Amino acid sequence: MIILKSKRELALMRKAGRVVAAALAAVEAAVAPGVKTVQLDRVAAAEIARLGAQPAFLGYHGFPASICTSVNDEVVHGVPGERVLEEGDIISIDIGAYLAGFYGDAAVTLPVGEVGPGAQHLIGVTRIALARGIAAAVPGNRLSDIGHAVQAYVEAEGCAVVREYVGHGIGRQMHEPLQVPNFGPAGQGALLKAGLTLAIEPMVNLGGAPVTVDPVDGWTVRTADGTLSAHFEHTIAVTDDGPEVLTRAD
Repeated sequence: MIILKSKRELALMRKAGRVVAAALAAVEAAVAPGVKTVQLDRVAAAEIARLGAQPAFLGYHGFPASICTSVNDEVVHGVPGERVLEEGDIISIDIGAYLAGFYGDAAVTLPVGEVGPGAQHLIGVTRIALARGIAAAVPGNRLSDIGHAVQAYVEAEGCAVVREYVGHGIGRQMHEPLQVPNFGPAGQGALLKAGLTLAIEPMVNLGGAPVTVDPVDGWTVRTADGTLSAHFEHTIAVTDDGPEVLTRAD
């Protein structure tokens, strides 16, 4: 079932999206060598609360923090803790917020100080892959056109797309239909219509595509070969005027 949003509902989703954007900006300003990931979680939680919203991830299926902090070979769902960021690390920050009955969800991968050329390439490729996926989210296209745009660009740049984790519909629930893979052939799946809201989120590895889940915390997803991974995400709305990013700051 495809859930289309009214103009009123989209207006509320923009408000939730602005909270996510503000929280991401606050965390980005705090990322530096010597900072613990738990400190970043506190920064985000404080900003979300200041704006009158709730952290979407805290307690979701038992997740123990307000944001996800995934460092270096960690793909997604990294749990904030006592880990200290070091010069040359990269960190993916994933933040969700709930406000006035609707959710917003976005992610960004950041360098910690100066990073190597491989990390720079990976971050740039994943950022552009998200833009390519968003650009394909227009009425009349098919769902798989989004993932095809992502995969084609990523693989042309010598990187790999994670298969096990995908984007998703979003609105009154954090995860709504449809699932949005970052791979696959074009021209398949549901027809995209105005009012559809999606979280598009390429997860890209510098090495191979396979991943594993940490057996201790049960959350943290890592690359199977230990190579770097990056993650970018926006909540978007399909509109007749083209895709609208709802998690972008004004």
